[in-house]
Amino acid sequence: MKILIAEDETRLADAIADALKGANYDVDCAFDGIEGAQKATSGQYDLVVLDIMLPGKDGFSILEEIRRMQPETRVIILSAKGELDDKLKGLEHGADDYMTKPFHFEELIARVNLQLRKKNEESGKILSLGNLQLDRKKGLLYNESNGQTLPISGKEYALTEYFLEHPSQILSREQLYNKVWGWDNNIESNNLEAYLSFIRKKLRLLGVDVSIKAIRGMGYRIETSEK
Repeated sequence: MKILIAEDETRLADAIADALKGANYDVDCAFDGIEGAQKATSGQYDLVVLDIMLPGKDGFSILEEIRRMQPETRVIILSAKGELDDKLKGLEHGADDYMTKPFHFEELIARVNLQLRKKNEESGKILSLGNLQLDRKKGLLYNESNGQTLPISGKEYALTEYFLEHPSQILSREQLYNKVWGWDNNIESNNLEAYLSFIRKKLRLLGVDVSIKAIRGMGYRIETSEK
């Protein structure tokens, strides 16, 4: 699961990031409202921890953009504005939760866990295309035609999940890098191809009617053999 922290206090943002990474989440930070809006609406994140008073663009404006462009993204407002009117405004704008500063990191992690658990329950435990299924809970690829399964984890799981969440869409290399490795990555250019090769091998071993195609000059697309 990938989380964005939109917080202009860099020391606090780094502390939150460290806490969430310690809870095994993949975390990026944005330190102003312009960057926060760009990243939050990119489709790369499962949850955004959002401050209200951000330079460049305020949190309420970012929240409106998220709800318009990425409605499934969970949002927890984390703000020093603790008046009832502020909390009601945040929830009315579509926040899933509202926490006030100062706060306990343990409580923030618990609330993050709750929101992402709800997200998983709502989106379902199984993703499918053709006769391929990905069991998110068990971390298994499954051929529903012959019953064969293979375990999948790590970067291979993240890439496969992202493809299956966007069936038949062309996903650019940048989108895949940002989703799986994060915005500030320094990976080698052939790393993506290596992981895609591993996934393709699993798909062949399963004998499914699904493959990942390279679209020249554009990116990659997962599709069934019928296309």
